[in-house]
Amino acid sequence: MTDETTINDTETNQPPQPGEAEAPVEEAPFARLEAELEKLKSEVLYAQAETQNVRRRLEKEKADAQSYAATAFARDVLSVADNLTRALAAIPDALRDDEKLKPLITGLDMTGKELATVFQRHGIAKIETQGERLDPNRHQAMLEVESDAEPGTIVQELQAGYMIKDRLLRPALVSVAKA
Repeated sequence: MTDETTINDTETNQPPQPGEAEAPVEEAPFARLEAELEKLKSEVLYAQAETQNVRRRLEKEKADAQSYAATAFARDVLSVADNLTRALAAIPDALRDDEKLKPLITGLDMTGKELATVFQRHGIAKIETQGERLDPNRHQAMLEVESDAEPGTIVQELQAGYMIKDRLLRPALVSVAKA
């Protein structure tokens, strides 16, 4: 037995061979450093993605601000356009032929056309309503009336609606055929 003990003692008391005992010690720091490197790479990728998302969002907000900056002003000017349209519609044909009033009426017509041109230049468009189906995203039904038209069809426009580019500026007030 003593021979076995001696052999076992000799095996365990031998000095480590170069690279045997040092390998686990060296691998642990490298593994830890590699894991930390991967973690940091991941964090950098997430930070870059977040930066890109913020940049895209800011670019979109800037473009929207430029496109829709005049929305509040445009809403206020719509009432002026409505009043001008009503004033022109209220002039009887007999007065339109009167030579004394002709320059005034011509000036009002030109003002209405110029206003329409300015609206078009800034992306403001009138919503078409006559004969269309009621679209709650663009129309506001004020009345239901008896009509030969299909139920839900717009039969009369009470007030014009407008869009600014792809957004609703003001819904059209309409009357709709009853079911």
